[in-house]
Amino acid sequence: MDNRVYYGQYSLKHWIELILKQNLLLPNYQRYFVWEEKNVTTLIKSFNKKEFVPPITIGAFIDGGISHNYILDGQKRLTSILLAHLGIFPDKDFYKTTLESFVSDNDDGVDLPAEEDDLDIILDWNFKKLTEKGNTKEQILGQIIAGNYKDVNFNLSDDFLDKNYLGFSYLVPQAAEQDIQQKYFSSVFRNINIQGKRLLPQESRASLYFLKQDYDRFFNPEFIKEYIIKNSNADTKADFVRFLSLLSQYAKQDTSAGLARGYKPNMETYYEQYIYSVVGENVSSLFKEFTDIFPDDEYLTRFIRLKETLEILEIQKVFTSIIDMDVYFFGLIYMIIFQNKIVDVTQKDLIKQEVDSHIADFKLNPLHKRSPGALKYLKERIDASIGIYRKYSHE
Repeated sequence: MDNRVYYGQYSLKHWIELILKQNLLLPNYQRYFVWEEKNVTTLIKSFNKKEFVPPITIGAFIDGGISHNYILDGQKRLTSILLAHLGIFPDKDFYKTTLESFVSDNDDGVDLPAEEDDLDIILDWNFKKLTEKGNTKEQILGQIIAGNYKDVNFNLSDDFLDKNYLGFSYLVPQAAEQDIQQKYFSSVFRNINIQGKRLLPQESRASLYFLKQDYDRFFNPEFIKEYIIKNSNADTKADFVRFLSLLSQYAKQDTSAGLARGYKPNMETYYEQYIYSVVGENVSSLFKEFTDIFPDDEYLTRFIRLKETLEILEIQKVFTSIIDMDVYFFGLIYMIIFQNKIVDVTQKDLIKQEVDSHIADFKLNPLHKRSPGALKYLKERIDASIGIYRKYSHE
């Protein structure tokens, strides 16, 4: 495939026009905007001081004969320029305070004010939230709910947008087939350093989900994102690919023996191998074939059942340890997703008692508690979890 790359530069004013007219789009696997206000200020100063600012990378993706321009690298730079132009910033603490005020004003159990539904979820935010409100500065600012963003003066001069430029590289794959384009852009995305910082493994891996149309819903369903592990270091969302890959190998072998053997130094390679196998890029004999588990590509029904079962069993959404999450999740996912069984939710008290009992036993072992990532202990949790849920499952 003879791919082409074009180079150039636009004024910041033109970049903003492209964003507001939605001529530039974000692929779903792009990370959220994670910069702080000081990062935006630093970027503006770099422009004013005529310092080097890395160019934007754009990919031309053809879908149904229509070309879409996707931002492969540079979302944070473009978003910062837009926010500076609008004079606002999506501050997380400000957003949380706003939500808390809704709750404190309505602690009698009544519904939250209608305005709460109109708030942008700042914790999972990118500039699409703004361009959905309008295609001019006035329209966007007129649609913003008070308490969702804070006003910030980034001290832009009158001619700042006209006199400052930002370069770009424009990638055009010479193939109309979506799978070829997706493979190409996935490769590009995964090899890009953003501002000199390598993507986190899960962020980089996310681009692989799009090697096959709509499979991001399989690898990263929305409802799983609500479950997190919270400790003093950071909040970590449940890694659904981790559960799927290990359980797919378990389903192939019908045992935990040999799970991820040889991959412990680099589990990310193991997860990637599973993803490639599912999308048909490089089918691996390590895992049970996707079509054997999901005939006719039908998995959404089981996902809905899993979501509903999690809710009925009242599984907590915040865990303090990977040990807890694993024992609650592995068996449940295995029986519903891989075995297509129904878990008897009328026995939820007994299920939770057994799960909590095994968690307590595992944590009594100081080595298990200290090194839960060791394959030996991981396999113990998988066996225990599957054993519990198997007793309470039926066709």
